[in-house]
Amino acid sequence: MTSCTQDTSFAELELPVEFEDLSGLLRIDMQAMVAMLTQRANERLLLTRREYRELQQTLWNGLTEVVNSAVEPLSAERR
Repeated sequence: MTSCTQDTSFAELELPVEFEDLSGLLRIDMQAMVAMLTQRANERLLLTRREYRELQQTLWNGLTEVVNSAVEPLSAERR
């Protein structure tokens, strides 16, 4: 039997110092969005556990990437 290794890592928010105080709030909001979207998808599509987890990861990593890239140019170091 062969095992399949999967990348099950969730991306981290990497906010500039100017936005660090917002990281907790952003993380909570992102968790709520991911939870609502995956729950709705699960209700409508009857996802398997694997599909549910993959959707969570995809949504989280996508949101994290968008937030990180949007605020990166706003740091004092980049100005």
